[in-house]
Amino acid sequence: MQTDLDLYTDYLISSFGQTSSTGLSKMLDKAISHDDVTRFLKQTANDSKALWKQAKPFVGQIESDEGLLILDDSISEKPYTDSNGLVCPHFDHFTGIFVNGINFVSLLYSNNGVQVPIGFELVVKTLQCIIKNS
Repeated sequence: MQTDLDLYTDYLISSFGQTSSTGLSKMLDKAISHDDVTRFLKQTANDSKALWKQAKPFVGQIESDEGLLILDDSISEKPYTDSNGLVCPHFDHFTGIFVNGINFVSLLYSNNGVQVPIGFELVVKTLQCIIKNS
């Protein structure tokens, strides 16, 4: 049995707890191995270009002059994770404080109540700074 995107996304959507390649293999009575799942995830492009390739045909069906592009800058808090380039302090404009987490920018196309994700970018900090309290 070949691992495919529909199978994997159905597994993620239907799961209520942690997910893993081993968990998917167990759920399918080992019809596919956890190594098959890992190989599938490594070969699949998981970037903004791949997302746009998937979304473009659907956007073409619903686009109109009334459509909107919605850009959102968000932080997924990771308070217990050690800092690195991806997980690090970011200023949260909502709370007014720095929080440890992953900062990402997402782009949606919205029209007639339908919102389609069409792009995203993870913010990776390449410079480290030290913030001193006054």
